[in-house]
Amino acid sequence: MVVLVAAAMLMAGAAARGQNVKLPPHEKVVLPNGLTVLLLEKHSVPMVNITGIVKTGSMADPVGMEGLASTTAGLLRKGTKGRTAQQFSEVIDFIGGSFGADAGADYSSFSAEFLSKDTDKGLDLVADALLHPTFPQAEVDKLLAQSVDGVKAEKDSARDVIFDYYQAYLYGGKGYGRPTGGDEVSLKKIQRPEIVKFYETYYTPGNTILAVAGDFKTEEMKKKLEAVFGGWSGKAAPAVKTEAAGAVKGKRLLLVDKSDATQTYFAIGNVGISATDPDRTAVQVVNSVFGSRFTSMLNEALRVESGLTYGATSFFSMEKEPGPFAMFSFTRNETTEKAIDMALEVLKKLHTDGVSAEQLSSAKSYMKGQFPPSIETSGQLARVIARHEFYGLGDDEVNERDKRIDAVTRETAKRVIAKDFPLDNLVFVLIGKAADIAPSVKKFAEKQDAKEIAAPGFWGSGQ
Repeated sequence: MVVLVAAAMLMAGAAARGQNVKLPPHEKVVLPNGLTVLLLEKHSVPMVNITGIVKTGSMADPVGMEGLASTTAGLLRKGTKGRTAQQFSEVIDFIGGSFGADAGADYSSFSAEFLSKDTDKGLDLVADALLHPTFPQAEVDKLLAQSVDGVKAEKDSARDVIFDYYQAYLYGGKGYGRPTGGDEVSLKKIQRPEIVKFYETYYTPGNTILAVAGDFKTEEMKKKLEAVFGGWSGKAAPAVKTEAAGAVKGKRLLLVDKSDATQTYFAIGNVGISATDPDRTAVQVVNSVFGSRFTSMLNEALRVESGLTYGATSFFSMEKEPGPFAMFSFTRNETTEKAIDMALEVLKKLHTDGVSAEQLSSAKSYMKGQFPPSIETSGQLARVIARHEFYGLGDDEVNERDKRIDAVTRETAKRVIAKDFPLDNLVFVLIGKAADIAPSVKKFAEKQDAKEIAAPGFWGSGQ
């Protein structure tokens, strides 16, 4: 307990002094086959962590076949030229390691962890999954069936699917509005040939970033990676055409009827900003005041002062193109109108009053204090440098972060509030018992849409 208290005091002191956090030095190498390798030594723990990014995600899914990128990633370890799915699991379990893969909208990713003494075996497993998957038909059928069942099961919980419906409705079922993991309709259309084609098209060395962090010597690891991955070949992956979605004009509302619901879950917002937006730091500072922490304006109003909910928050999902901004909360059916009214009042207050000097100072200290633990471990560092490489962000994204936070003034905050926190143009998505709440929520938007939660899809392919 004394050690924990002392550590907390040291962290608090560092935050108070504004101590700037720096990324450990790391090296970038591009192999002759085009594979980008990032190497970061960290000898505090005898572990090696790998984060890989294949620079294509679900945005490349054919229309009506949403979930293809995610399914492809999920099958990487489910059978290779040298191992069955069971054998792969047995070997990774034997060395006490882990391997997983999935896909987001912008990119597909995989990660691995193993003890440094098992580096050779760990690299062999990663290479086997990445370079030699065979996509056995039985494993394809099993994963797709599990995914369909998973979507249906998630719909039993409004909390689990509120943002699937929100993004689908916000983006009109296009771009970031298509379900990354697919839905009950699209998953049933995916066949093994499409999976193989997706893999062969996009899983190429020139389309891949491999970040390795942990207990190793850079020169030795470089030789190991060249030996394991140097023979990987493949054509250049085609670019995926994406168009940035503009903000929604006016107000529109989707009510998803869940007839047995005793609470209403709601998300309110619009299209936000991208991962490289010049104002991203200022937006995060303002959002810390507005909704992203427990002492935020939104949570204070809806939870602490009124008791309408157990929690209220707001977030910006920053992607390659502008991702969603949303306010989120939940409340009893009978207090739905009141809770949404209050959320909108807090948003209006943000626009009217801006942020005070005290709020700004508190948000800056909070962000500085919360950040260091997010880049402590080798796994965290591997993810950070891989993501930064993908988005074209340099080390200054971390190294100059505190300076960018300190540079945010009340005038800066006022500007980004007007620009990035929508007030008059809003999209509302509610999941609740329509019979109880439909009459009271009509006032929030000129355009109204409805959907049954039991109906397939979220808005796009299943609509």
